[in-house]
Amino acid sequence: MLSTPWSRAFGLRVPIVNAPMGGVAGGRLAAAVTAAGGLGMVGMGSVATRELLRTQLQQVRGTFGIGLVDWVMRTEAGLLEDALSARPALLSVSFGTDWSWVAKARDAGIPTATQVYDGVGARQAADAGVDILVARGAEGGGHGETKLATLPLLDTVLDAVSVPVLAGGGIASARSLAAVLAAGASGAWVGTRLAACPEALSGDGSRRALIAARATDTAVTRAFDVAQARPWPARFPSRVLTNDFVERWTGNEDALNPRACDELAASIAADDRRIAPVDAGQGVGMIRDDASVAEVIDEMCSGAERLLAGWGS
Repeated sequence: MLSTPWSRAFGLRVPIVNAPMGGVAGGRLAAAVTAAGGLGMVGMGSVATRELLRTQLQQVRGTFGIGLVDWVMRTEAGLLEDALSARPALLSVSFGTDWSWVAKARDAGIPTATQVYDGVGARQAADAGVDILVARGAEGGGHGETKLATLPLLDTVLDAVSVPVLAGGGIASARSLAAVLAAGASGAWVGTRLAACPEALSGDGSRRALIAARATDTAVTRAFDVAQARPWPARFPSRVLTNDFVERWTGNEDALNPRACDELAASIAADDRRIAPVDAGQGVGMIRDDASVAEVIDEMCSGAERLLAGWGS
């Protein structure tokens, strides 16, 4: 079975951690990833609440992790404390620069992770005591900086720190998994490829859109965050499937009007993906069906194992 020194030390059968995608990575997805041998993460995104965390944790079985958004954690009082009380195997907090949460997790005996986007950020996180870094490249879906693609970023981060580094962004096949492991990653942080699985919280419209999309069908935008008045820092735009709303408002966010915002809210409620957002990385073109989490992870890991064995020969 495919493994790395880090995955074995962490008690995983395979070096796969699902990205804690808000609105997608709920307790059911996390449980399925863990059952398949990886580490399942419950994602608390832009609209996280303590109640939502409790609800999703009720569906978790086995080992799990929790992922929080820094600015949400700081506005939703008690969310960090609830996450720590749940005793996750890993706590990931990203999109911030205040590292006070790291000491709280350490005092609770809980390993920590955070996403980084360059060598400077990697060193800052490691110096703050973060145990595991996620080198999240520009290809990745959802929010993140877009400075570097995954492989150049992975090189940079591996040179900068000595802690384990997971690679994220565009990893959606056996080939891309093998590539980042061969380059020195301790594991893969997989998001988009799992978002179409039946265990994900994705709606039917989102799932169909992901399956139909090509690798070139994504765009980076702040339009959805601005329209929904979500205070994401400007340096963290979101990679999504291109649709009518993206084409109309990206780069023109200052002109967003109440009618457009109302149209977006109605489309989200109706799961109308011509307008509503679907987070997706450039690996989306590798999604061809709604295979289960177990099937996806088995295909990726067994295929990567064969590739790595072939290179070794």
